[in-house]
Amino acid sequence: MTDSLLTRRGLLRTALAAGAVAAGVRPTFAQAVDRDPRWNDTVQKGLEWLSRNQSSRGQWNTQVYPTALAALAGTAMICSGSTTTQGPYAREIARASDYILTKARANGLIGDPQTDSRYTYGHGFSMLFLSQVLGEEGLIDRREELVEVLSKAVEFSGNAQTPAGGWGYVSAREGSNFDEGSTTITQVQGLRGCRNAGIPVPAEIIDRAKDYIYRCKNADGGISYSSRQTGSSRPAITAAALAALYNAGDYDSEHVPDMLAYAKETLHDINDGARAFGHWHYTYLYYGQVVYRQGDELWLPFRKKLYDHIVAEQHADGYWEGQIHPVYVTACNLIIMQLDLGYLPIYQR
Repeated sequence: MTDSLLTRRGLLRTALAAGAVAAGVRPTFAQAVDRDPRWNDTVQKGLEWLSRNQSSRGQWNTQVYPTALAALAGTAMICSGSTTTQGPYAREIARASDYILTKARANGLIGDPQTDSRYTYGHGFSMLFLSQVLGEEGLIDRREELVEVLSKAVEFSGNAQTPAGGWGYVSAREGSNFDEGSTTITQVQGLRGCRNAGIPVPAEIIDRAKDYIYRCKNADGGISYSSRQTGSSRPAITAAALAALYNAGDYDSEHVPDMLAYAKETLHDINDGARAFGHWHYTYLYYGQVVYRQGDELWLPFRKKLYDHIVAEQHADGYWEGQIHPVYVTACNLIIMQLDLGYLPIYQR
């Protein structure tokens, strides 16, 4: 890519972002039904905190999961309606995209195996983020770059899949074919995002992943942590598995009703944090998607309880604290609180 193209893209992004901010443009909340103004204020404060804490290189200076957290934070900003070229967070999304693209390796991995012992999280979240960026990218040179990176990323995911059909913290060969539910769901959503954006994804990769989820299903309807440790159900992984199955278009499987009943029984009372095994924000990032897909009759009363709970825990500066890192918790909460705005295809009904 030539210096002139880089300069042109940078100037265009800066101009559009500056114009949006100068015009007072803010996320549009009108798409969702009966949103409490407090929720919108909370989202705005959280987005502004992410904006203030992003480095000029596009990352959030976190020692843990830098690629994954940049992708999640960027996704939270796209959920508000901004793109790489339009909206108040265009500059931040463009920077995050630039940063994540620097993590793309020749073998297709998006991440750094030398510094991240669980790089499949970053790879999956990056596929999801970049696939959403691709749909709104107007510059031909950047579109071509995104298509190339995502095509290789899909190939890497296929090669990293275990014989059982899941994924572990690293690729199958490096991890002795160990797999577990949370990384598997991250890959499935990332792959689905790529497919929705027009990137070819071999059907057998998704089919094997679905079979993996069903193989991990227990008699109570819940999903086990790993294909090697079946018998004990995990509510969080069950919710994530349902969200991934919905993304894959598998609404009518014979297994889905049992899984949904288990998730409702264990997670619909959002105050029961123990059932999330400490991963409350991860759990409701996915269970929120599951409930939203059921329609407003179930979603609206659940949304009020969930959003009010999240609002009450926000710090005055706009961030949230919790497991992993404030950037992670803040990004998860913002994605949850913007699900029904409908800007991201991957989260739409």
